[in-house]
Amino acid sequence: MVANLGKEEPPAARKGARRLPRRESALLWWALFAVFAGAAWWLQSWRVALLGLLTWCLYEFLLVPTLCRVLKRQGHPCTKRVRGRLFACGPGHQRLKNDALWRLAGLRNPFQRNDEETDPETGVVVHSPDVRGRLTPVDRSLILLAALGTIAALIGTVYGFR
Repeated sequence: MVANLGKEEPPAARKGARRLPRRESALLWWALFAVFAGAAWWLQSWRVALLGLLTWCLYEFLLVPTLCRVLKRQGHPCTKRVRGRLFACGPGHQRLKNDALWRLAGLRNPFQRNDEETDPETGVVVHSPDVRGRLTPVDRSLILLAALGTIAALIGTVYGFR
């Protein structure tokens, strides 16, 4: 056994280091969406296609393995893992993400607290929640697509009952 020579071991090799649980592969979800698409085509059923679309929207909103991506005070995005594009890693980041989602809808969050941090000496805003809570372009576009898909599925469902 070779001596460590005073070097710290990497975090994964440390004794008692917590391993993150494995998540299912995204390929399983995309296989499910392909099954929905194939079944809709085979059965010539737009209702099955709408069910597949609604399943994809649910996946994007609540189940997709992704990162928090809220900007930290140091200026880089949070890299903690979360489930769903609507969620963040903790209460503080969730508050910022909620504000960003309200802004994406073109509204101001009615439940927003004034979380601006100001420098006590100068009174200048140091960390603005409007800047820290921005959604990345990928998240923004996929949330909008999933919202449009949900609306289309609901309209198709109502139209199907007439």
